[in-house]
Amino acid sequence: MAVDPNILHSKLKTFFGYDAFKGDQEQIIRHLTDGKNAFVLMPTGGGKSLCYQLPALLMEGTAIVISPLIALMKNQVDAIRGFEAGDAGIAHFLNSSLNRAQIAEVQEDLLSGVTKLLYVAPESLTKEENIALLKSIKISFYAVDEAHCISEWGHDFRPEYRRIRSIVEEIQLAPIIALTATATPKVQSDILKNLRIQDAKVFRSSFNRPNLYYEVRDKVEPEKDIIRFIRQNPGKSGIIYCLSRKKVEEIAQMLCINGIKALPYHAGLDAKTRAENQDKFLMEEVDVIVATIAFGMGIDKPDVRFVIHYDIPKSIEGYYQETGRAGRDGMEGQCITYYSYKDIQKLEKFMQGKPVAEQEIGKQLLFETVAYAESSQCRRKLLLNYFGEDYPADNCGACDNCLHPKARFDGREEMSLVIELIEALPERFKLEHLAAILSGVSNAMIKSYKHDKLSLFGAGKDHDMRFWQAVIHQGLILHYLEKDIENYGLISATDLGLEFYLHPTELMLVEDRTFSEGEDDEDEDSAAAVRGGGGADEVLLAMLKDLRKDVARKLKLQPWVIFSDPALEDMTIVYPLTIKELSEKCQGVGEGKARKYGQPFVDLIAKWVEENEIERPDDFVVKSVPSKSGNKVYIIQSIDRKLDLEGIASAKGLDMDALLSEIEAIVATGTRVNLNYYINENLDPDVVQEIYDWFRDEATSDSLAEALAALTPDYEELEIRLVRIKFLCEVAN
Repeated sequence: MAVDPNILHSKLKTFFGYDAFKGDQEQIIRHLTDGKNAFVLMPTGGGKSLCYQLPALLMEGTAIVISPLIALMKNQVDAIRGFEAGDAGIAHFLNSSLNRAQIAEVQEDLLSGVTKLLYVAPESLTKEENIALLKSIKISFYAVDEAHCISEWGHDFRPEYRRIRSIVEEIQLAPIIALTATATPKVQSDILKNLRIQDAKVFRSSFNRPNLYYEVRDKVEPEKDIIRFIRQNPGKSGIIYCLSRKKVEEIAQMLCINGIKALPYHAGLDAKTRAENQDKFLMEEVDVIVATIAFGMGIDKPDVRFVIHYDIPKSIEGYYQETGRAGRDGMEGQCITYYSYKDIQKLEKFMQGKPVAEQEIGKQLLFETVAYAESSQCRRKLLLNYFGEDYPADNCGACDNCLHPKARFDGREEMSLVIELIEALPERFKLEHLAAILSGVSNAMIKSYKHDKLSLFGAGKDHDMRFWQAVIHQGLILHYLEKDIENYGLISATDLGLEFYLHPTELMLVEDRTFSEGEDDEDEDSAAAVRGGGGADEVLLAMLKDLRKDVARKLKLQPWVIFSDPALEDMTIVYPLTIKELSEKCQGVGEGKARKYGQPFVDLIAKWVEENEIERPDDFVVKSVPSKSGNKVYIIQSIDRKLDLEGIASAKGLDMDALLSEIEAIVATGTRVNLNYYINENLDPDVVQEIYDWFRDEATSDSLAEALAALTPDYEELEIRLVRIKFLCEVAN
């Protein structure tokens, strides 16, 4: 049915309150109302939902909107009913959250022809009773929202999405509009093929969101950094994404006890709590939602001012969609991501045990994320390139890399070497493999192909693998190289790249950033080194270090045993005046250590504050959530009962390494445990004394990494860890 332009604009104003369409919206709606298939690629905030909501209200019959999340359905149904306030039946959703009476109401409105939009989960669409119901009504069209869920290469693959076409054919044929905010060319092809709408007209908007600022931060003390950031942006709405439900709960609690209005959102909460928490966020009763990726798809909150990723996302598509929930009104949107390589290792570990093909896809997507996080290139340019779009400028002025540019170098020789290697190999290989050959890293795969015998093996050994990965990645951005996504990312040279190889010219490449491995509770000094060290009050810091040296000399201990450098730095920032403040506000200072060594330090600080009329900060310290770990309570009680560590580990389903990590975490909080019964029975007394003496006389910090480096292979790791725990409990805590 062709729609008169005047009617279209009139209904836009009546139903949605807008005076004009945005971007391709009008063309998409006309195309759909003409009964034709459409594929819509539009970034979050571009107005995708209007592309099917308005035609549904204009066309005869009911539009079926297939949507993956209950939260999204409820949000959009509420919005439609708000537009069309006279009739609550105009939009419904059908999913597992409804009771029998509610389902009966939906059925009645559908059969009477009142309902113009029916939102269904793909799982609900497959139920026989729902198929029978939909067969009995006239369907205007099908809208497949979040269509990237169809593709195994999409960031949120859902197997049930691949059944949509066969169910549509069983119910009744009607035009299909597929919509997504993120789709690489490979994912786009998958969607069209699976829905069998290769004839669909593709409406592609630019993926550029000029109002968003992108930044990747080193994941060192992220909780403190997040609280500081939120306090610097008072009253602004934001979303914090975490990968696990446990971390969501921890961060939400931590924000609340630090005076920030926050709520959790994840699939482990019951439907009622999820809906209430979402509504409180939408109604601005809370400022921050801490969530797994389950939150935000289709949520109509245009004024989200920041999106923080506490954990690095599993794919660029996921990252782009989640950051896209910021600044949907075109105003300010800050996108902050915390990155450490330990998080990547955890994600890789999660893939183990999955089918090989799924592992390969997951690793490839994760590798793209690592390359993005570690790159020093314009982040906007990298993102748009991933989605097949070129960003014309070299500096976007709205990302950390453009605002703080890194060093550049003429990389013509390096790029030529990469292309020479690619052309010399009879087969194609992935980026990591090529980087390993050039840097001279021999591994099982290199040896199996005999690539360690190549003349180019180690040709770039002056640089490490990360450097060569960065060069290859920039070659992809410049279109000198291309990646075959169908074959797990195999790299080849393009015609443009071969031309460059034959006639090289100046090529300015960017040096990549380096990040810490990640936070380690056992190594406070390394974390301080990454932060750059140094207290807020350098004179006081020098005085505290002198005092520490005097105390250590009198007690015949290493200075770090008294207080670590980060603890002294915290003292120069928060100026603790009591033993209680010292233990609560300075990292690595438990109550026992504060009582044992703290009095002369707080006396010195009090004198300094008084003499210099220093105004102390009221709070910048992150209050921590009390640990509720059942494991920790059980472990402490079991050690008190002098149970074998093997038995404790077995009872909790842990291996010895994991159990020791738990005990080390307990000790790091200042809690003392007595493992002498186990050590005396299982370790040689001379070995215990030698390791203990090393910690007392030679160690420069309580770092486990330092101890292992210094003491292995003379002693077993288990021996070192057990004696370290003994030393920390008897002396340092």
